[in-house]
Amino acid sequence: MTDVYDHWIGGAKVAGESDRTADVYDPALGTPQRQVRLASTSDVDAAVQTARTAFATWSQASVTARSRVMFAFRQLLVEHEDELAAIISSEHGKTIDDAKGEVVRGREVVEFACGIPQLLKGEYNDQVSGSVDSFSFRQPIGVVAGITPFNFPIMVPLWMHPVAIATGNTFILKPSERVPGASALVAELYKKAGLPDGVFNVVNGDKVAVDALLEHPDIAAVSFVGSTPIARYVHEGASRTGKRVQALGGAKNHAVVMPDADLDFAADHIVAAGYGSAGQRCMAISAVIAVGPAADTLVDKIRERTHDIKVGVGTDPDAGMGPVVTKASRDRIVDYIGQGESAGAKVVVDGRDLVVEDHEEGFFVGPTLIDHVTTDMSVYTDEIFGPVLAVLRVPSLEAAIELINANPYGNGTAVFTSSGEVARTFQRDVHVGMIGINVPVPVPMAFHSFGGWKDSLFGDHHIHGPEGVRFYTQAKVVTARWPHVSEESLAALNFPTAH
Repeated sequence: MTDVYDHWIGGAKVAGESDRTADVYDPALGTPQRQVRLASTSDVDAAVQTARTAFATWSQASVTARSRVMFAFRQLLVEHEDELAAIISSEHGKTIDDAKGEVVRGREVVEFACGIPQLLKGEYNDQVSGSVDSFSFRQPIGVVAGITPFNFPIMVPLWMHPVAIATGNTFILKPSERVPGASALVAELYKKAGLPDGVFNVVNGDKVAVDALLEHPDIAAVSFVGSTPIARYVHEGASRTGKRVQALGGAKNHAVVMPDADLDFAADHIVAAGYGSAGQRCMAISAVIAVGPAADTLVDKIRERTHDIKVGVGTDPDAGMGPVVTKASRDRIVDYIGQGESAGAKVVVDGRDLVVEDHEEGFFVGPTLIDHVTTDMSVYTDEIFGPVLAVLRVPSLEAAIELINANPYGNGTAVFTSSGEVARTFQRDVHVGMIGINVPVPVPMAFHSFGGWKDSLFGDHHIHGPEGVRFYTQAKVVTARWPHVSEESLAALNFPTAH
């Protein structure tokens, strides 16, 4: 194991001053495949100073020049899609097809950023007062940072840096140390696309790097995606040092299934939404709320479909689900299943003892379905982040909405129904940021913004889309007069008013 992921600072690989490293695992084998350097505070400072220097020129680049870099970068993501997917699969464990889907959804944000000349148009009012015009525009805010999770090694970073860079900022990415490979390749693709050195930088690391980013006085804003406790920590730390911050936290996403729903359709999509990527998605369905008589039939249909899911290595074209990311993750998920069973829930499908041939040391957990779950059980209250579906039973739509609203998370939710009245009531009354109507994973397209409510978001702005543009820029309003030589000045000590 000789390969080590370096940092990327100023357009080149940099080992940095720290001699600390961490193992990067192959989750299917359960063994390390490479190592990654863990930055020191001085390594982070070196990246910040490089980005600060680059900001002086990049912020003055024309919107056309920035857009052209994004167009070139977008094309390189297309050309390297297979390579990126292979890296993601090897370090995360998800299937190749799932990894390709992640690349595509991230690329859509780059396509959104290609339109930055249109997105940065300001506002203009002629003659707001006698011989006075007023207009506004937005400017970049400086050096910004992104701290991203393991579960989407390329998509979540692509939610951040294309918009930040296209709007004229310079960027420092701190990817998860578990999955650094995709970010290393992205840095090289940016350089190939013509992005000036120092505009995009990658600093690998752990809490030392995170704290250094939160505390650095030359960083203007921080974007984060991860668990709720860390999102709260990032929000508090970044806010304390005067930074803008958007910190997206955890989730407990519910899917409500009404008796009038097409139960085969609902079961198909719940299985895909719950077990895809081994449940390691912030928008995965983890709680199914079966309303009234829908429950027994729905549970049977989900159980039947779990038998068709092949769990295996991500490179196996027949595999629908790969391993979870670490041994600790696997052990935690298995423990939660046991807690649910001990609390009185019924384990309908049990994935705890799954073994994949020739990969006996891999971090595998099979699809798990737990019925008769109640809201006081840890299998419901906690974010498990694994292939576990918990079924709760309620008598009515009103009871389902009340249950969702009582949950501290508010990331995504869905309802399966054939009733427009039910759908409209649901979308208006649930306290959740992203809602699906017969769509179990309602991740908005790149030209909308992504974000939850309650403990799923700390900060005022959602991520990417129009809110991303606003987060990475600041408004400036100009009031101008160009008087004629003979014009009366009208200057007065009283407060000026329009005339």
